[in-house]
Amino acid sequence: MTTGAQTPYPARPRRSRLRTWLPLGVAAWLVLEIWLLTLVAGASSGLVVFLLLVAGVVLGSVVIKRAGRRAFRSLSETLQQQQGGVVPGSPGSRPDSEGNGLTMLGGLLLIIPGLISDALGLLLLLPPVQKAVSRYAERTFERKLREAAQGSLGDVFQQARIHRPDGKVVQGEVIRDEPDTPQEPRPPLSR
Repeated sequence: MTTGAQTPYPARPRRSRLRTWLPLGVAAWLVLEIWLLTLVAGASSGLVVFLLLVAGVVLGSVVIKRAGRRAFRSLSETLQQQQGGVVPGSPGSRPDSEGNGLTMLGGLLLIIPGLISDALGLLLLLPPVQKAVSRYAERTFERKLREAAQGSLGDVFQQARIHRPDGKVVQGEVIRDEPDTPQEPRPPLSR
């Protein structure tokens, strides 16, 4: 039995903008991709569209493979420098290759069938665009990190534990009605 007053309608958490608009954006993007492919097929032929899609897959695979090799080479050079006593970023070390993640994202966009994704993938392969996207992502990440640092870690755990709609915690204990006599061992199961 509870003694506290019940709230008539529990407050629902507000849905984020991303969860609201992302499905609509993905659906619009897919419709636009299909529409553009049908326009190109109508203007030329289905073979041209097929060759464009195959060229995108091949080019995207080459870009991803090259960026992956470059990232692996950079990682192994950094590990060798650290084992040799050279601190990465010091004057004796080579500069790290940056932009491998964005290059891989560009290759992935090239692999995804569609003309808009191919155009975005080709744009991400350009170094000035990579630098601008990298700076924007870094600023956004730092801003989100500062916003998240305002609360404490204990607040996060408290919110995770109390996930009732009205926010109330009911204290209690479990009482079992079991006889005090020990149970006899059960016979083994037969096959």
